[in-house]
Amino acid sequence: MSPYLHTVHVLLAGVWLGSLVFTTLVVSPALRAMEWRESERVLVRSRIGHQFMRLANPLLALLAVFLLLDGLTAPLPVGRLVRFLVELGLVLVVAGLAASHGLVFGRRLRDLAAHEAEAPPDVAPRLTSARHRVQRISFSVSIVNLLASLAVATLAVNL
Repeated sequence: MSPYLHTVHVLLAGVWLGSLVFTTLVVSPALRAMEWRESERVLVRSRIGHQFMRLANPLLALLAVFLLLDGLTAPLPVGRLVRFLVELGLVLVVAGLAASHGLVFGRRLRDLAAHEAEAPPDVAPRLTSARHRVQRISFSVSIVNLLASLAVATLAVNL
């Protein structure tokens, strides 16, 4: 195993995890503290998420590449092979969760918030309720992604 490949692999896993922790534990609470209408906060969060993914997608791709290079450049005893395969599987899960979060939940939340902001008073409560349901699911996906990313970082260190 190349110590340089392994170091980059571990650093990328740490940066990925750190970026998720930052957005989940810093950006989202800061936005909730803003005295804006909820629909405005969702639209701002959507913009932040879009910008975040411009950095996060290449970062996640690099993590996958360096994981593969790190795992495939040296003989893998059974224990390391299992950790490698689990980490690889988790990186794929994380990528799927990140994609679904941005492409499905983020888009749906943005659309609901935009319609909610323009809706007549008799329609707005239904849109708000729908947005809250999507937000709860989105939050759950974020937590699962965060936990899976923590496992990836832990496995990266121990590969």
